[in-house]
Amino acid sequence: MEGSPGTSMHGVTGREPVLAFAVASPMVPTDTTAHFDLPVDSEHKAKKFKLFSFANPHMRTFHLSWISFFTCFVSTFAAAPLVPIIRDNLNLTKGDIGNAGVASVSGSIFSRLVMGAVCDLLGPRYGCAFLVMMTAPTVFCMSFVSSAGGYVAVRFMIGFSLATFVSCQYWMSTMFNSQIIGLVNGTAAGWGNMGGGATQLLMPVLFEIIKSAGATPFTAWRIAFFIPGWLHIIMGLLVLTLGQDLPDGNLSTLQKKGEVAKDKFGKVLWYAVTNYRTWIFVLLYGYSMGVELSTDNVIAEYFYDRFDLKLHTAGIIAATFGMANLVARPFGGFASDYMARHFGMRGRLWTLWILQTMGGVFCILLGRATSLPVAIAHMIIFSIGAQAACGATFGVVPFISRRSLGIISGLTGAGGNFGSGLTQLLFFTNAKHSTGTGLSYMGIMIVACTLPVAAIHFPQWGSMFFPPSKGVVEEHYYIKEYTEDEREKNMHLGNIKFAENSRSERGGNRVGSEATPPHA
Repeated sequence: MEGSPGTSMHGVTGREPVLAFAVASPMVPTDTTAHFDLPVDSEHKAKKFKLFSFANPHMRTFHLSWISFFTCFVSTFAAAPLVPIIRDNLNLTKGDIGNAGVASVSGSIFSRLVMGAVCDLLGPRYGCAFLVMMTAPTVFCMSFVSSAGGYVAVRFMIGFSLATFVSCQYWMSTMFNSQIIGLVNGTAAGWGNMGGGATQLLMPVLFEIIKSAGATPFTAWRIAFFIPGWLHIIMGLLVLTLGQDLPDGNLSTLQKKGEVAKDKFGKVLWYAVTNYRTWIFVLLYGYSMGVELSTDNVIAEYFYDRFDLKLHTAGIIAATFGMANLVARPFGGFASDYMARHFGMRGRLWTLWILQTMGGVFCILLGRATSLPVAIAHMIIFSIGAQAACGATFGVVPFISRRSLGIISGLTGAGGNFGSGLTQLLFFTNAKHSTGTGLSYMGIMIVACTLPVAAIHFPQWGSMFFPPSKGVVEEHYYIKEYTEDEREKNMHLGNIKFAENSRSERGGNRVGSEATPPHA
């Protein structure tokens, strides 16, 4: 019916053949009255993930989200593969390089916290588009730095753009059903993170092309930064014009129609910070995503110095670490979803612990490697473990709270940056430690900081070692986020739908095995 939610396709049918990689969630009932090109649940979240489709709004949002995040990753780490040239141009010390690495991931600690609130209150489209465009001038500024202080400051400001990760994960959680959210979140963030690997290839190539055109080395690296700067502007405009906050429309429009209730920042923040699970995931992500960010900053220099390689060769090897995101992070999300179908939430938690611990062990071995082939092998396994753990993390985060999803995603994302900054400060800025020793120490931290997964317990689903609490079902957990007065205003209705669609987290034969009160 014309005018119904989801009917405006803007020329995109979404009925393309599935060439590969289509995943559906069969356990969740389909809303047959909704007019979307993908099957949806009662919240109009897509139940099927068709990777090569551009169906509006679900798949179009997916592609806009990961490409904008990819762009920000390219610009944030664009300096890393060019450090051997930049350090000679600006006379940088090891301490300056380490401080710049810390700065590049520290800027987005604050911006990710803000982005979480923006997503909850204004919607992810505005948050993503404005941040990408507002950070474009800082990328251009890299071409004009003339001192170590300026280099550190500009890398700090460019790092603010990494908050697009929060809008990316929030957006996916509003568009796709909980049974496939691990895979979708993992693919969107993994392909975005792939920018950290792509820039290891892209920037040296741009540098060589510009230098071969007649520029001096100290001029060529500066000109190269204009490319990621323009990518920021282009992606910001595309997100703003083609993006959509929710399956049924943009948040502001739906609020004006009364279809979505306006929430209060204080309430949203309260339910995020008082949930102990939030803080465990802040720590966990600090030593999965955090170590990935740290490694992006040091891995090219590590291979260049330790094994006496050419800059281009070191860049290619370093690129494989970030490029593993193409499959590693989606695999972590897929593994989380797969285990959930058989073992429920407890399967998701075990998957997270196994993957992240494996990454930590091979990070230790990477730092102790004495031959190039062994070092590369350990780096690849370490990257798979760390990146898959990131995917598995955001297979669980959407279930912590529906009301405060944006702020919890922001806090978790900020934890990744804080962990990275702390790790680089402790292990990669001190001239007394070699980069290899720093990697081994970082691996030990990963293993230790993954242990708190065992403390995460959902009363309706259980934990790694303990079963769910008796008599507790999904509605009990999610409706507690609203007071009696708010329930009388029907502000909790979205949570009831979410609870119904989350019963699959019981796992195996428990799905549908207990009566669920309609208005708990």
